[in-house]
Amino acid sequence: MTLRFGVVGTGAIGREHINRITNSLSGGEIVAVTDVNQDSAKQTVEQYHLDAVVYPDDKTLIADENVDVVVVTSWGPAHEATVLAAVEAGKYVFCEKPLATTAEGCLRIVEAEMKQGKKLVQVGFMRRYDSGYVQLKEAIDKGEIGQPLMVRAVHRNPEVGESYVTEMAVVDTLIHEIDALHWLVNDDYKSVQVVFPRKTKYAHDKVQDPQLFTIETNSGIVMNVEVFVNCKYGYDIQCEVIGEDGVAYLPEFPSVVTRKNGKLSSGILQDWKYRFMDAYDVEIQDFIDSVVKKGEPQGPTSWDGYIAAVTADACVKAQKTGEKESISLQVKPAFYSGKSVCETL
Repeated sequence: MTLRFGVVGTGAIGREHINRITNSLSGGEIVAVTDVNQDSAKQTVEQYHLDAVVYPDDKTLIADENVDVVVVTSWGPAHEATVLAAVEAGKYVFCEKPLATTAEGCLRIVEAEMKQGKKLVQVGFMRRYDSGYVQLKEAIDKGEIGQPLMVRAVHRNPEVGESYVTEMAVVDTLIHEIDALHWLVNDDYKSVQVVFPRKTKYAHDKVQDPQLFTIETNSGIVMNVEVFVNCKYGYDIQCEVIGEDGVAYLPEFPSVVTRKNGKLSSGILQDWKYRFMDAYDVEIQDFIDSVVKKGEPQGPTSWDGYIAAVTADACVKAQKTGEKESISLQVKPAFYSGKSVCETL
């Protein structure tokens, strides 16, 4: 069986997914595309030599009986309406983050999905498919370091543009740690507080940089996460889990080590796409395989999208108040209680 994909949004990430489904992965083909910029959609079809229909909007694409899966890579605020329409049509959905820009929007998707009686939606939190994070998860789950007590994580970018504002440190950057750390320790969040250290000279007027987030889970694990988006030296992702019996570290991204001119050195990535390129491939291939073989995607669910949205809202509030803000989730429906592939890798 070959899954037939319709892609909503042909910007950078949309084109990358089209390229990997067409040229790198097995079991899928692109049969439809759309974008608010119709020229972009048409250029994409030409660029990748697709035998695909260019639709004027997401609704007409979703209505195409030849489309099995809707890939949502459009502007974030447009995600909710597209995902809802696809779910109500009984189509499978792969949605890049955010699932919706509000917790209420995520819950509407959750309710629509449960009404269909099976899981249809996977959210694009690709770190769960990164080999380093998978190894870290295995070490924690096997009890190699005992019960986790603390987590220290770092998310650094060399620089950001003028359009990047303080809130985006949460909704565009920290959002990946929000999902990945929740998945790693399998514990819901309880509270968050934000501290702004001395501002770097490289940050423009609309962004406070760096930022430190202290997140506490229900069982008492304390997580300190640094977001520094103008660090200048490169793209650097770090994670350290401190347990009762030991410490587990996220592996460094492999790089050639050189000895030259009296120095021992290795390279640091400059672009986030290269850091998680393999994870994207594994993620989409797993989505295809799971839908074909099991009838449901096995990755991050709509409920995971809801958790991320609630937590992000609390983090943004904490940015503004400087106080410890509570993170309160609704009771998880039994519908989402089964273990996913990501939890059993």
